[in-house]
Amino acid sequence: MALEHITVLDLTHMLSGPYGTMLLADLGARTIKVEPPVTGEGTRRLLEHDPDYSIDGMGAYYLTLNRNKESVCVDLKSDAGKAVFFDLVRKADVVYDNFSVGVTERLGIDHATLVAINPRIITCSVTGFGQTGPEINRPAFDQVVQAMGGGMSITGATDGEPTRSGIPIGDLCGGIFGSMGVLAAIAQREHTGCGQHVDVSMLDAQISMLNYMATMHLMSGILPGPIGNAHFVHVPYNSFATSDGHVIVACIGDAFFTRFVETMNLPALQKPEYAQQPVRYAARAEVEAIVNQEMKGQTTAYWLEKLRAARIPCGPVNNFAQALSDTQVNAREMVVNVALASGKTVRMPGNPMKLSASAPQQYSRPPALGEHTGGVLEGLLGYSGDTIAQLRRDGAIG
Repeated sequence: MALEHITVLDLTHMLSGPYGTMLLADLGARTIKVEPPVTGEGTRRLLEHDPDYSIDGMGAYYLTLNRNKESVCVDLKSDAGKAVFFDLVRKADVVYDNFSVGVTERLGIDHATLVAINPRIITCSVTGFGQTGPEINRPAFDQVVQAMGGGMSITGATDGEPTRSGIPIGDLCGGIFGSMGVLAAIAQREHTGCGQHVDVSMLDAQISMLNYMATMHLMSGILPGPIGNAHFVHVPYNSFATSDGHVIVACIGDAFFTRFVETMNLPALQKPEYAQQPVRYAARAEVEAIVNQEMKGQTTAYWLEKLRAARIPCGPVNNFAQALSDTQVNAREMVVNVALASGKTVRMPGNPMKLSASAPQQYSRPPALGEHTGGVLEGLLGYSGDTIAQLRRDGAIG
């Protein structure tokens, strides 16, 4: 595996941090969850007894985000526990957290402390607003940064309320950018021999994803608004109702529009002036109304077959069941089975990064609380059985 030479100490909780370390674990990094004794990391409790969303006392959050990881229980608030953690840091490459700003300093495990112990250590902190600037101490969760990042203002129907993304992109993008930052720091360490700190702000990530639309606003001063599933340049580019669902049509450019009109056999749209985007966009409401009326008369499958044969960019608006059973999705092993200790299996999304020179992807079950404490302290750190037993008696480990 690409990262099998890397050891990550995972101090994360909830979603943004665990998702980032899950990506690293999927790529082969030895990822050791360092959890508080007794309670463990917070997502262990989420949905743990829900009849629909739990298996063997583990909820969907924990099951998904903690595959391919080990669990070691260490009390970071005790001197003996912190000494154990420092020994782990000496053997590790990365320490990844998503604590609130200031927590690592209060615990005495911040980058300045850890780099003095291991000059090669890379630390990564994913926070709501980063670790510099005047407002770093504000609390933040997914929807807060979605709202503050501008994306909600352009999402939803034209005359509707601001709408968040259906998936938690505030949290997930924090994790993605965190893992990217870690990989960049690992690559730089190959040249410098030194570690560094990766500071990722969830709000920064949302601003980054505004991308060319932010540039357009900064150039013009024009504030974009929500336009539903339509596009502010291309026509037709929208979702259209069929007799049994919806189909997305994405005619980007004049050539696709000409072919689309011929395929759909729409005489009303074969006006010469419609062959040019500016005229077509000015008449967007009329164009889309004609397309919508035609598409209502047949099924989704009918239109997909017809449009795909003509190589018109299109696709169904899938629900979860349809998306997760898609032939292409499954051919890419994007739905995988993870075997649990009980012999049961749980299905979950796979790893989207396919590396040609890496071993085939494997998925191990999420760990029980503290399951690997003894094995990691003995195997990685060389602790004796007596030392481990004494640490347990002292409550430094679990």
